[in-house]
Amino acid sequence: MRRALISVSDKTGVVEFAKNLISCGFEIIATGGTMNLLKSSGVEVINIEDVTGFPEICDGRVKTLHPKVHGGLLARRDNLKHMNELKENHIELIDLVCVNLYPFKQTIMRSDVTTELAIENIDIGGPSMLRSAAKNFQSVTVVCDPFDYDLVINELKSNHDTTYETRFKLSAKAFTHTAEYDSMIATYMREKAGLNEKLFIEADLVSTLRYGENPHQNAKFYALDKTLPFSLASMHKLHGKELSYNNIQDANAALQIVAEFDEPFVVGLKHMNPCGAAIGKDVVEAWTKAYNADSVSIFGGIVATNQTITKEVALLMKPIFLEVIIAPAFDSEAIKVFEKKKNIRLIEVNMTKDNRKTTHMVAVTGGLLVQDADNYTTTKVVTKDMNVTNTMPTDREVSDMNFAWKIVKHVKSNAIVVVKDGVTCGVGAGQMNRIGSAKLAIEQAHSLGINEGLVLASDGFFPFDDTVKYATANGVCAIVQPGGSVRDEDSIIAANEAKIPMLVTGMRHFKH
Repeated sequence: MRRALISVSDKTGVVEFAKNLISCGFEIIATGGTMNLLKSSGVEVINIEDVTGFPEICDGRVKTLHPKVHGGLLARRDNLKHMNELKENHIELIDLVCVNLYPFKQTIMRSDVTTELAIENIDIGGPSMLRSAAKNFQSVTVVCDPFDYDLVINELKSNHDTTYETRFKLSAKAFTHTAEYDSMIATYMREKAGLNEKLFIEADLVSTLRYGENPHQNAKFYALDKTLPFSLASMHKLHGKELSYNNIQDANAALQIVAEFDEPFVVGLKHMNPCGAAIGKDVVEAWTKAYNADSVSIFGGIVATNQTITKEVALLMKPIFLEVIIAPAFDSEAIKVFEKKKNIRLIEVNMTKDNRKTTHMVAVTGGLLVQDADNYTTTKVVTKDMNVTNTMPTDREVSDMNFAWKIVKHVKSNAIVVVKDGVTCGVGAGQMNRIGSAKLAIEQAHSLGINEGLVLASDGFFPFDDTVKYATANGVCAIVQPGGSVRDEDSIIAANEAKIPMLVTGMRHFKH
């Protein structure tokens, strides 16, 4: 009779799995809590102690680390020497192992976790059994995921055994399971020990993309953390074709801007830069203002909002060619409006804010750059006491400076944004000098017929006073910038000569 060893922390479906194994001619060996569950469910079980001839000791820390377990798993069936050694030592073969590991990840996520509790949830015997069984996959079936129970039982019932191909795949899954488990433990312990010379990355495939930035590039989308808000890793696609590589890049950039705002807000985005953004009393007003801010650039773009997409706003959006619309929710009538547009993607994303520290990674050839994310938790509130000029800003100007400051941090450097009444009027992105970005932004505002009352935000300091002089000569009535240049005084003098307020935040927002 074949033998199966079962020892699981996640007991989902394990009783039914054990019963099916018995019907396929297996006898069941089990440990601790798994044995008690199976026995109470009417499953005939052999206690692991009866196999090893040795009791569980050290509060269960030692129970399966024994030659009668690992010999039964690792012995090659096609090696006569191995088989004779088992016979001489009264070791029986184990043909199937079903193991999943102590809940280390769930433990360290608890608010009351201590280092001692985390260490007690480090599994030793489980990974050892998985690795032994996985190494000998030619003869042993290893199962670490309840999702695979049906596959194993179906093959046993059909063929009296699992196929070589299935055992190989299950072996790979088991090694992946132990590798992920060990990397979690290593990451936790290294953080506690203050070590930082290694970085472990675990990611799950979300989708294989049609291509990358260009059609000749292959691409895949992996999820690092499906619990973070404002993340496409846990998105829910309601309608439309699959997202492309460029869609994902743009959609992610749009979500980071949306995360800055609590009031009703809409942003249109192209090539990872906002082309129109606005706050409003509701989503309809915010959309209308954002669209009118740059109705040319938004063509073929991405739209994101922190409000539910209603039928009313959907009817306004429908005539415009948009690639993706992202929101926390879409009502049923809004979805019906878009149903005939087969290609447009409607994406729901969790937009519940939290204060978790997040990491931003960028690939460079042969390596990674890793930094703390410049997310919404790091944006300073712009206040009147930041003023460095003789003219105090009005409440309206301060409100617009806060709006512009939240937008400019998400524009490629060098970045200049000009706004008025909670709407972007011009965006200057990615220029090699700051005056160039200022000219682009202000010229765009003028093309909309907005020639005065503009509020300007800069992501970095002004190296010279030319940007301030150009801005004040072309309708800018207030400026917010980080400061920190050796020529700050020149820009302050230029602002005083123009009799406008200039606020200095002391925090820059470069985005390369």
